[in-house]
Amino acid sequence: MLRVISINLNGIRAAVRKGFLEWLPAQNADFICMQELKAQDANLTEDMRNPAGYQGYFHYAERKGYSGVGIYTRHQPKQVIEGLGVAEIDAEGRYLELVYDKLSVISVYLPSGSSGDHRQDMKYVFMDHFFEHLRQLADCGREVIICGDWNIAHKEIDLKNWRGNRKNSGFLPEEREWLTRVLDEQGWMDVYRHLYPTAEGEGYTWWSNRGQAWANNVGWRIDYHMATPGIGATARQASIYKDERFSDHAPLTIDYDWCADTGKPSA
Repeated sequence: MLRVISINLNGIRAAVRKGFLEWLPAQNADFICMQELKAQDANLTEDMRNPAGYQGYFHYAERKGYSGVGIYTRHQPKQVIEGLGVAEIDAEGRYLELVYDKLSVISVYLPSGSSGDHRQDMKYVFMDHFFEHLRQLADCGREVIICGDWNIAHKEIDLKNWRGNRKNSGFLPEEREWLTRVLDEQGWMDVYRHLYPTAEGEGYTWWSNRGQAWANNVGWRIDYHMATPGIGATARQASIYKDERFSDHAPLTIDYDWCADTGKPSA
């Protein structure tokens, strides 16, 4: 069994203060894909870099206290890829890939366009480059799991107040159509939705800090596991952890019936 967790930490230091590292050992995960570190290497303690039993890999943003992605893993990668090879995107620390013989595991953090038109434009730039990169990944010959905060709710079932958000970043028609093309044209699998095609109100992973969004479960499903069909079809269960709050996002855990050593479904 291969257990993979995705979590936007909204600041690794803040999440650690809220108990993230104490929670981690009991999860028995092979990979923990993190987004929005809001830190550079100098800000991390050794426990943050390499929790017990794990090796940490990171792609930091150049701007202090901003963005950044990381992966904790029990499996030594063959190669570590930081960034998409586009300077303006890579300066924000949004892509990290661990490469193995038969598998790639990726932590990705798409921009949010909610702070203004200039950031929405940056989001579209990222989406354009990422679409072509996704096409290459789909044809790379390895199975791939892409975890992260995509900052897009795909369908009406994926957010509580969909009627009121049709003109807001994260649920714009152009964003949703782009995600449809990722799934339909390139063959990527939205693993949570594959497992639970009709689950409504249960798959949310982010709640605004405004009002009573958390208390009333006015959430969005914007954190995903996107996988190539081979490994995606081996997913057995998914869970969203809400008993503790390490950030405004909840950890999304998915178990795959997959052997990390052989690169094949478990016997």
